[in-house]
Amino acid sequence: MKVRESDIRVSFRHARRVVVKVGSSLITDPRSGVSHANIRRWCEELVILLEDGVQVLLVSSGAIVEGMARLGWTSRPDSLPELQAAAAVGQMGLVQAYEVAFAEHDRHTAVVLLTHEDLADRQRYLNARSTLTQLLNLGVVPIVNENDSVAIDEIRFGDNDTLAALVTNLLAADLLVVLTDIDGLHDGDPRDSGDTQRISFRRANDPQLSAIAGEGGALGRGGMITKIRAARLAARSGTHTVVAHGGRDNVLRDILAGADIGTVLAATELPLDARKRWIADQLKARGDLVLDAGAVRALRGAGVSLLPVGVTSVRGEFLRGEVVRCLGEDGEVVAQGLVNYSSVEARKLLGANSDEISERLGYSEEPELVHRDNLVVVQ
Repeated sequence: MKVRESDIRVSFRHARRVVVKVGSSLITDPRSGVSHANIRRWCEELVILLEDGVQVLLVSSGAIVEGMARLGWTSRPDSLPELQAAAAVGQMGLVQAYEVAFAEHDRHTAVVLLTHEDLADRQRYLNARSTLTQLLNLGVVPIVNENDSVAIDEIRFGDNDTLAALVTNLLAADLLVVLTDIDGLHDGDPRDSGDTQRISFRRANDPQLSAIAGEGGALGRGGMITKIRAARLAARSGTHTVVAHGGRDNVLRDILAGADIGTVLAATELPLDARKRWIADQLKARGDLVLDAGAVRALRGAGVSLLPVGVTSVRGEFLRGEVVRCLGEDGEVVAQGLVNYSSVEARKLLGANSDEISERLGYSEEPELVHRDNLVVVQ
């Protein structure tokens, strides 16, 4: 898909549903917690968009930092129970700050706390989509955060950049805006050297981006690498991402006006349908199927189903209908999908032709290990 920066920036003028992610550094202070002045400023910007007919969903970090301030902690704890406690305490202050700020404009807000399991389960995923869509249609601003107070490593999104991208896909939003304390991606780290140049435009799937991305700061978990990953996730629904400096006045209005602000990470592939977006967005695969070279070529080149004959080994334990990754023999992820057989059954089917399934198992559920309708090839 051929794309031009000027065309993409102009297209932002027509965005009607926007996901905005605000990082901890923009709304908190390590000593005082939530900055009510900064949150009021954000709410003023968001209300202007709402009055222009734009539906806005806000993904906001800051609960843990606010909790640390309330508890008198001067450094971010390492233990999961302490982080969860800080998140639970801080969520109260974060919610209160947004509620008060939006109420000044007679706007309602809603808090939605999610874990990866909420989006991994198909029914809960659809329920979340229905709830968020209804809130947006009512003119309410949903404030989404990871449910840090209960999430464990196995069910974490990992950072709010990733969460914002997954919510973008959930709602098929027109634009993802990731606001940070740097004016976009640079060809070096601007905090180490003033000699770097802002990157105005790149394709989200440009492999060179990862090499120039930096790590996160002291307060947040994310860095530029997480923003690149988020842009690649959002691109699955055909959504472009803008990474920009949240301290700039009128930044959201200017982005939606098509101004040359921040870095555009462009979606360049055709968007996946809703079901395949859900499959692709599963971050926690239950197991792996290792493929021979022929199966890798077939999946990448022909868009076919995965048959047992092309599988050389099975890793992990999984049940029928769970998410598995398809790997090449070099360990590279080729595809991800919903498997038709359990790991126990799959091991018995290694190298089998489809007409041998019944002979090996004593029954046959499906002729494929993963049907092409439930398979997403990694670009």
